Amino acid sequence: MSDALKLTGLSKSFPVGKRLFGPPRAMVHAVEPLDLSVKTGETLGIVGESGCGKSTLAKLLVGLLPATTGQIEIEGAVLDNANPAIFGKRIQYVFQDPISSLNPRKTIRQIMDVPLRKLHRLSKPARAARIAEIFAAVNLREDFLDRYPHEFSGGQAQRIGIARALAAQARILILDEPVSALDVSVQAQVLNLLGDLKKEFGLTYLFISHDLAVVEAVSDRVAVLYFGAIVEIGAAREIFANPRHPYTALLAQSAPEVGRPIAAPENAATELPDPLSPPPGCAFQERCAFATDRCRSEKPVLTHDKSKRAYACFNPLPSRGGTG
Repeated sequence: MSDALKLTGLSKSFPVGKRLFGPPRAMVHAVEPLDLSVKTGETLGIVGESGCGKSTLAKLLVGLLPATTGQIEIEGAVLDNANPAIFGKRIQYVFQDPISSLNPRKTIRQIMDVPLRKLHRLSKPARAARIAEIFAAVNLREDFLDRYPHEFSGGQAQRIGIARALAAQARILILDEPVSALDVSVQAQVLNLLGDLKKEFGLTYLFISHDLAVVEAVSDRVAVLYFGAIVEIGAAREIFANPRHPYTALLAQSAPEVGRPIAAPENAATELPDPLSPPPGCAFQERCAFATDRCRSEKPVLTHDKSKRAYACFNPLPSRGGTG
């Protein structure tokens, strides 16, 4: 199976304390240089705490932010920040808040019309036919097209957001917390819809979420981000049931579970690393019970084990399957 998406050395840094002349006082490395590939038709889940770089990575992939280093390839073509339209034709973003992501001054028809007119330059009859086709695919009535975003529920608005992404005819969708703002029953409907659309249009998904249960249910593989770097990646069915990186285990223990008392897995005084003054060595060292002197001086790299899992840790947790 070919790669739908391939990242090579992709990173993003932001200047802090700009001067009138000369370099900034400091740089925040929101996304460390990373290599990643996503197969055609795959759903890759991306998880991690707030501030770990998930949304920054997503914005890099769709051209909303220019990369500091590295390159993005989609189906073998290298994307160029100098031509943002190339991004729009190949990859699209489905936003977390379905209502605020839609222009309140435009009707749904006008919103849907933009990618077809700007990216593909379709004629008016062709645009109308395409919009009708997409609305049928996301189970929305055509009379909704002449309404405004505020007239819809959260679930309906998210279907419209998905339809807008499909209108651009992109084959890769970045789903940034696509169901976190919805009721539980509506979440299930949207997730089922995404599954059906993936099969119908041959889509590839990057699914970003804090809800580990949802990520595990919809993903083929899961990448765990911490402090801007991938610390573990592997099959969704294994990544939380059999974590190898201590941070992955911490995330799994933190997730609420029916029938289990809610208890913090860490001390209340635990602090995240300072992005302006990152620690030497492993960024997770201060929160890790297994940290050694090597962890405090040397940065671990992502390494594959015998089970095709990859993790960046000098002292990985023992594999429950005995393959690591």
